[in-house]
Amino acid sequence: MAVKISGMMGTGSMGHNNRKFITENVDPARTEQNITLRRENLKQVYHEIFDEALEAYNAGKKKTRDKIPDYYEHIRQSKQEKLFHEAIFQIGNLNDCGCGTEGGQRAAEALTAFAKTFQERNPHLYVFNMVLHMDEATPHLHVDYIPVATEQTRGLSTRVSMKQALKQQGFTGVGQKQTEWKAWMDREKEVLTEIAQQHEFEIISLGS
Repeated sequence: MAVKISGMMGTGSMGHNNRKFITENVDPARTEQNITLRRENLKQVYHEIFDEALEAYNAGKKKTRDKIPDYYEHIRQSKQEKLFHEAIFQIGNLNDCGCGTEGGQRAAEALTAFAKTFQERNPHLYVFNMVLHMDEATPHLHVDYIPVATEQTRGLSTRVSMKQALKQQGFTGVGQKQTEWKAWMDREKEVLTEIAQQHEFEIISLGS
């Protein structure tokens, strides 16, 4: 079966991803078929990852105004960084891999295999929420992650930075069209292509 591999940046709505509310394109009767691969509390994860670096950073500041009382709030209010990012991956479309079809089932199996290797492949992108949706038109994977840069000389030694996190994973940007994120996404789609081929898919193109 010839299909397209798609990867895109998502909005990161935890309410939607974890079905705290149901939108019109969701079939509630199939929601129990969704596969949750990881679900952690974002604030708690921030404490686990950054508290040690935050304490060291604050210890080096003499003035209270220069200290950061809460790193989660600091990033939430930042104009440069986001608390987390989301990537969405899909194999095929409604016509060839619709939910409830044989193609859709194989796509779900391939996406699950891809999901299980994601964290190992991306040590600087901490995944705190990951779910495979089977209650919409086509199986697709939501991956929500925090870009964690380590051994930094500016700000906290361990801090949030998409650019630096991807750089530490070997991805660099070349101009506005070939950013670090696009280079990384291209690699991820290539990995998903290899896995999809193992599940008897023929990949005709890498979509957006």
